[in-house]
Amino acid sequence: MDRTVSVLIIAGILLLILLALTWGWSRRKSRQTDVAAPVKPGLGITPIADPVAGSYVSTTTAGNPLDRVAVHGLGIRTSGELVVTDAGVIMDLAGREDFIIPRSDIVSVDTTSGMIGKFVERGGIVRITWRLGETLVDTGFRARYSADTAPTVNRIREMIVEAS
Repeated sequence: MDRTVSVLIIAGILLLILLALTWGWSRRKSRQTDVAAPVKPGLGITPIADPVAGSYVSTTTAGNPLDRVAVHGLGIRTSGELVVTDAGVIMDLAGREDFIIPRSDIVSVDTTSGMIGKFVERGGIVRITWRLGETLVDTGFRARYSADTAPTVNRIREMIVEAS
């Protein structure tokens, strides 16, 4: 009898935690309804570098690495590829809608050691700061091979200079 009661209490606590997490995520999404949906890549875009395999970390509000953007699937980590193209940076994501960060919307690019839920060695995450509608956001991508990080940042920086 004592064991059954203990199991029921633990199951109830776990259920409450799950409900709280679900409620928090839905509240975050409802607060972010004004955030525009990212643009989907169109036809006729030419890659200017080989795709970089790795992990899409997340998109957060700019300067707030712990404030995840939950709407439009931007807050969900997944594997994928980052492709630098003549039109911008494409996030080719596994199991999710791809999106493009238009060249004209990119504000800056650098590296960081962490964003929400993912902390790595110094400079291990490519962070692209860009305008998503009226909202300034940071998008993080971790290359599978660390040797790909610096060349990717340099290609995006060159693209920013050419666009100005």
